[in-house]
Amino acid sequence: MTETETPARAEASVKDGVLLVRLGGTWELTGERVTWHNLVSTTMRARKGEALPRTVRIEGSGVADWDSSLPLFVRQARLGAEAINAKFETADLPKGVEELATLLAQETGKPPQAAAVPDLFSAVGEATTQLVDEARDISRLVGECLFSMGRFVRGQAQFRWRDSITEMQLCGVQALPIVSVIALLTGIILAYQAAAQLRQFGADIYVADMVGIAMVREMGPLMTAVVLAGRTGAAFAATLGSMKSNEEIDALQTLGVSPVDFLVMPRITALFFMLPLLVLFANAIGILGGMLIAVSTLDIPATLYWTETKSFLDLSDLFTGLIKAATYGALIGVTGCLRGLQADRSAAGVGAAATSAVVTSIFLLVVAKAFYAVLFNMLGW
Repeated sequence: MTETETPARAEASVKDGVLLVRLGGTWELTGERVTWHNLVSTTMRARKGEALPRTVRIEGSGVADWDSSLPLFVRQARLGAEAINAKFETADLPKGVEELATLLAQETGKPPQAAAVPDLFSAVGEATTQLVDEARDISRLVGECLFSMGRFVRGQAQFRWRDSITEMQLCGVQALPIVSVIALLTGIILAYQAAAQLRQFGADIYVADMVGIAMVREMGPLMTAVVLAGRTGAAFAATLGSMKSNEEIDALQTLGVSPVDFLVMPRITALFFMLPLLVLFANAIGILGGMLIAVSTLDIPATLYWTETKSFLDLSDLFTGLIKAATYGALIGVTGCLRGLQADRSAAGVGAAATSAVVTSIFLLVVAKAFYAVLFNMLGW
């Protein structure tokens, strides 16, 4: 504040039920502040015992310059008048002060109330509606993928094998290290658990049977799919979500390029073909892990372990695991791409899409596993 500027001032007086407040000087946030509470407290203390004013009037003809401190004061005056049920009036205020004060009153009104806990029927209804919407979205994307396959057969799909091969490298070759570690540890754990029980009956050799059948039919496909759900499914969702946020998908549609043909199908195809190959690799590493435990802990020769494994397993066990692996790959690809296409156009939306892709993929993997368990049991596989 320069030497020629006068500090903010407010003079209050009460006459005939009207609280008149005359404002003057320079109102700045960095200068001396005048608060409505202190002003009214001082004025009403001097008139103790008298009735509250029926009208609050603010006059600003003496204001030389101002910033947001003046609308704040006017807002405080308005709230004070409402608190005592008094009429609020203004006069000669600088242009824009009343509009800003009204805007502040709207933005900083009553605090938001905590959302009430929904009752049981409402919660069940909302969950059911959300589940139906999710099923409809997945069905729509699956249908679009089937139409895309039809266009591919007719030679009309905008599908590029080069993109699919690139995705195969990302979700296949580059996933070998983590898949190897998970499969090896899974085989070791299965061997330890089996040995603890079978050793009581002198049936140590059957550790090879348990590890082999568990890895080939169940644990190999499932553990590999879970790894890829967290590694590749989230990557698909994040990539497509970022493209949607940057309006790249809109640009493709504007150019007449189908996002399903160009973006979704190469990724689903890559996972559909690569997951069974990864499962074969994981099966071998898991059986090797069980063999390490059998040789080092149970004193079973490696050749005997391998012979027992080969004699117990057959092609039906292998094909059962590969069918599950192909299904798991398709589910992960569809879910990851769906969440990416559904993502909000923001950084937070991309992160939420990646998280949702992993959760949904794992849920669908468990559902598919249960379905195949019942189906193969009925078929006697």
